[in-house]
Amino acid sequence: MSNEAMKQQVLEAFRFRHATKEFDPDRKVSDEDFQYILEAARLSPSSVGLEPWKFLIIQNHDLREKLRKVSWGAQGQLPTASHFVVILSRTMKDLKFDSDYVQDQLKNVKQMPPEIVERLSGTYKNFQENDFHLLDSDRAMFDWGCKQTYIALANMMTAAALIGIDSCPIEGFDRDLVHQVLEQEGLLQDGSFDVSVMAAFGYRVREPRPKTRRAMEQIVEWIQ
Repeated sequence: MSNEAMKQQVLEAFRFRHATKEFDPDRKVSDEDFQYILEAARLSPSSVGLEPWKFLIIQNHDLREKLRKVSWGAQGQLPTASHFVVILSRTMKDLKFDSDYVQDQLKNVKQMPPEIVERLSGTYKNFQENDFHLLDSDRAMFDWGCKQTYIALANMMTAAALIGIDSCPIEGFDRDLVHQVLEQEGLLQDGSFDVSVMAAFGYRVREPRPKTRRAMEQIVEWIQ
């Protein structure tokens, strides 16, 4: 495929994608296709490579119903989506520069030698403490982690659109009550995770209205 054809394919996927409010309940995304969408999430970039996410694929009917009661923005998606995903972000417990999780990520996932791990730990401490003030509060650190999950979310939706699968990102929920539901289900790993955002995947039941966006010159400024 030429570069031009590839560019057009990607842009067509963005034009195809829309926030699907209701899916065809009789059409299911294949296991192979959804694994591809999850692989797009797994390969996504994250700040300093910490991969602060976890993806809960909620296929259990009873749990979907519990979430529906506290998610006003997912009333149409939860009952009809082929796959419903709750994306979690790690919290201060795991993301602080000297946490067991960060050390494991550097030593065992990235396979860095001890001297590099020691040096980077100091760099991350300064970054979190002084550059971004992430140690000021648990919420500051959690929000930083959530930012990374949105990169994975975007990649999942684009990957889906490229093969004709619809999606919808969802922030319309009571965060505290969703937290309670997931905590009661034992899905937050004793405070290592909390809810960031949701997403639904499947196939549309009707065509959306034409996509509208601001003109390029309204959103881009070149500084020469």
